[in-house]
Amino acid sequence: MTESWATFGADLHLEPVPGRGVRAGLTEALREAARSGRLAPGTRLPSSRSLAADLGIARNTVAEAYAELVAEGWLTARRGSGTRVAERARVGVRRPAAAVPVRRPVRAQTSYSLKPGSPDLGGFPRAAWLAAARRALTVAPNEAFGYADPRGRVELREALAGYLARARGVYADPEHIVLCAGFGQGLLLLARMLRASRVREIAVEGYGLDVHRETLTGAGLRTRPLAVDGAGARTTELAGSGAGAVLLTPAHQFPTGAALTPGRRAAAVDWARSTGGLILEDDYDGEFRYDRQPVGALQGLDPDRVVYLGTASKSLAPGLRMGWMVAPGPLLNEVLAVRGRSDWSSSALDQLTLAEFIRSGAYDRHVREMRLRYRRRRDELVAAVGDRAAVSGIAAGLHAVLDLPPGGERAALRSAAWQDLGLLPLSFFRHPQADMPPREALVVGFGTPSQSAWAPTLAALVAALP
Repeated sequence: MTESWATFGADLHLEPVPGRGVRAGLTEALREAARSGRLAPGTRLPSSRSLAADLGIARNTVAEAYAELVAEGWLTARRGSGTRVAERARVGVRRPAAAVPVRRPVRAQTSYSLKPGSPDLGGFPRAAWLAAARRALTVAPNEAFGYADPRGRVELREALAGYLARARGVYADPEHIVLCAGFGQGLLLLARMLRASRVREIAVEGYGLDVHRETLTGAGLRTRPLAVDGAGARTTELAGSGAGAVLLTPAHQFPTGAALTPGRRAAAVDWARSTGGLILEDDYDGEFRYDRQPVGALQGLDPDRVVYLGTASKSLAPGLRMGWMVAPGPLLNEVLAVRGRSDWSSSALDQLTLAEFIRSGAYDRHVREMRLRYRRRRDELVAAVGDRAAVSGIAAGLHAVLDLPPGGERAALRSAAWQDLGLLPLSFFRHPQADMPPREALVVGFGTPSQSAWAPTLAALVAALP
C-alpha cells in the first residue's frame, strides 16, 4: 500500500511501510508514533476490533501488531485497562530547552475534527454494499455499461422514487429524476439553467455554505441573503426582492439547525406561485431526526415550483458522489440540455448498486443504525457541555450549535487550536451581506469523528470551552 491509512483517535496519519505488508506497516507506524511523541506515554489505544473497523483491515492484523509492540516494550496490555503506550516511549523524544521560548507550529491538518459536513466514514456499510454490488452486477443488462441516459440509470431512479415518496413525502416520477455526481453538480446544473433563463439574482439563506454561494456566483448569479432566526429563513423577505429563485434547507437549516415553520413554508410557495420563481430545496440530511416527527419535504406543497435535491453524502459517504434532483416537468428538458454540455455522472455500477441497496432494505437498516449512533453522540455532547454553552439545532442532523457568552467564541477557538481540535464558528457560514445580529457560537459536527475518536474528541471540545 502506498496511500495513508485512515486515522484513529487523534488523527495520527499512520503510514504503511511500502513492501512490508499490512501488519508490518501498521506495527512500524505505531512504533514511530510512540517514538516521536505523537502517541504520548499512557495514551489508551482503541480496541483491536475498533481500530480494525476504522482502518478497514482484519482484527487479527491489529491484534498481532499490538502484541509485537507489547513484546518490544512500546505498549503495555493489562486486563481492565486496555492497551496503552508504555512509559519507555519517552526515550528519544526531543524537547526544547526551558530557556528558549518555542512557538507551537500551526499544523496543516488538525488531530481532532468537529467540523460539520461529514458523516462517520467508518460507519460505511462495506459488507452490505459489496453484497449489493455483487447482486447488481450479476443481473445488470449489457447496455448498462454503454453510454447512459442523461437522467441516469432507470433502476436507481425507480428505487429513489419509491423511497423519497415513502420517507420524505416527495412527489417523484422516475422520469423526472435526474441523477447527479453529488449535490454540487445538481446545484451547478440548476444555476446554469437559471442563468440561461435570464434569471440574474437568487436568494439564499443568511447562513449557509460558502461553496454553494460560490457555485451560484460562478454561474453568473447574484446572491441575496435572507435573514435566518429560530424559525428558519425569513421567506417573507422574498416578496419584492427581485430574486428569480431561492435556495433553502427547510427540513434542517444549515448550519443553525432550525426547521422552516409552516407559515414560512407557505410564504415561500406563495411567492413562487405569484412570481413564477423557483425554489431549490436542499434536503441534505433529512433522514436523521431524533426528538421530533419527520419534517416532510417542501416539494410536497408544490411539485411544479420546487426542485428537490438530495444526496447520499450524509447517509452513506460523500466519496460515492451520488446525488439526485426531482425536476418539475417544464424544467426537465432545460436541465438535461445544460447537462448535455457538461456531463459528469456517477458510474453505472455505483448507480445499480445503490438501487439494489435501497430495494433490498439495506439502506433503511443502515440509516436506522447510524441514526442510533448519532443520537447517542448528540446526547453525550449535550451532557458533556452541561451549562457551559446553550446547545441548539439538535432535533435532527449531524451537527449542533453551541452559543457562548461574549468573548467565548474567540477563546474557544484559540484553545481548540492549541489542542489540535478542528472547530468552526457560526460566523464562518454567514453571508457577507446578511443583515442579522452577531451571534457568538460554534458549529459542532458530532457525526464527523470515527467511533474510536469520538470520546477523545469530545473531551478536547469540553476542554476548549471557556
